[in-house]
Amino acid sequence: MSVNKEPRQRRNKGFDTTHNAIILSAVRLISEKGVEALSMAAISQAVGINRTTLYYHFSDRDALIAAVKLWSSEQLGRGLEPKVPQQDRIDYISRFVLENTELIKLWFEDFVSSGDIRDRYPQWDALVSSMAVTLNRQGGKSIDAEVYCTILLTAAFIAPRVYHLSVRPDLSLEEVTKRFRAEQQRVLERDELFHV
Repeated sequence: MSVNKEPRQRRNKGFDTTHNAIILSAVRLISEKGVEALSMAAISQAVGINRTTLYYHFSDRDALIAAVKLWSSEQLGRGLEPKVPQQDRIDYISRFVLENTELIKLWFEDFVSSGDIRDRYPQWDALVSSMAVTLNRQGGKSIDAEVYCTILLTAAFIAPRVYHLSVRPDLSLEEVTKRFRAEQQRVLERDELFHV
């Protein structure tokens, strides 16, 4: 993922505000119409800036898509924040996945592509380390924390979408979220990682 990170010698006062507005407009456009609808012209028009300003922030469409993927990863990362109660984390991820199907499709393609996951998900090592400590407290059989994290993340990021779109499209997003929370907590309780 190559987001424009070149050091800027002089930024105007509204740089960060404009930068974030561009990313959020791209997120909205992708969510509403899919990634195919994303163009520099469409974003320029949506944000109300000229293309020169847009290219000052992002060198091309690919750089903008990379920023959207990073934004999505950061949003999903909020659902892994250990200081937040587990039920809230599970609900947050499920809702984000269900409410942002086009973004998740874009993010998922990046998630399963070859290359080091740490380049796309910088919190990976911390997540695995934290899980390894938790899993090893249980004693008994050794559990592979990397594989376990991969299974948990895949289930959390993909399963709600598949369930809602293909298995039970008749259910509300809230009902799907509730059902996934219950099952994820049951699995974590089974593995002695959550106690009701």
